[in-house]
Amino acid sequence: MDVFNELPEDCISSILSLTSPKDTISFSLVSSFLRLVAASDFVWQTLLPSDCDKIIDKSVIPLNYSSKKELFIRLCNSILIDGGNKSFAIEKSSGKKSYIISAEELSLLYGEEPDHWTWKSVPESRFSKVAELKVICKLVVKAKLRTSMLSANTNYGIYFIMKISDRAFGLSSVPVETSVEIGNRKDVHTATLDHRNGEKDLPDEKQRYERVPYKREDGWMEIELGELFNGGDEDEDEEFTVSLKEVKGFHVKGGLVIEGIEVRPKH
Repeated sequence: MDVFNELPEDCISSILSLTSPKDTISFSLVSSFLRLVAASDFVWQTLLPSDCDKIIDKSVIPLNYSSKKELFIRLCNSILIDGGNKSFAIEKSSGKKSYIISAEELSLLYGEEPDHWTWKSVPESRFSKVAELKVICKLVVKAKLRTSMLSANTNYGIYFIMKISDRAFGLSSVPVETSVEIGNRKDVHTATLDHRNGEKDLPDEKQRYERVPYKREDGWMEIELGELFNGGDEDEDEEFTVSLKEVKGFHVKGGLVIEGIEVRPKH
């Protein structure tokens, strides 16, 4: 690393701008000089999403930061945007973007009918309201999103965030179909909402294959709905549809609590 100490500062900054946040932080530990260069706004501006300014303008709470590195760290902890209906964060190791779309942004079958759904606040949710299913015969949840929201050349996993209330019934009657559809491509799987299969703290390979709920670090549970590879650049924009629905018959059920759908980089 001695050779880097002999390079001009702007040359080192240019090199770091081509690496990842993880590499930049590791590089800064080599010497006090390199730590100073690695903390520059020039370096961290290139590691932030290209549309970062537009995103933070939509933040519910104004963000205060003294450097681009501080802003990066702040965004790793997630912020609420779009009137509090979405949560945005960047991945610490790569700078890739991720979102959680609240239940209020989703399309729920009979979602506006008080006989079928209750909208309420719960202390464990990051959003002001979640949706609790009272009773329904056919469950359909959909969301329409845009690829321009996502980081380019990134494989994303899409996850349904949920809980099962103590009063739940009928949720294990039949499996549900999950899908991620973009253009003429459709990623389809079968999942179950039966919470008794998801009591483990961490998912194992069997759980992931069978698409059953498992516990998240934030206390909620999630089911993987599918994957999407966003190969275009961030200027390209294409709509994709995410869904979870019953496709066989009608079965009375209730007690499902929906926080939202998360789209995050998958490794």
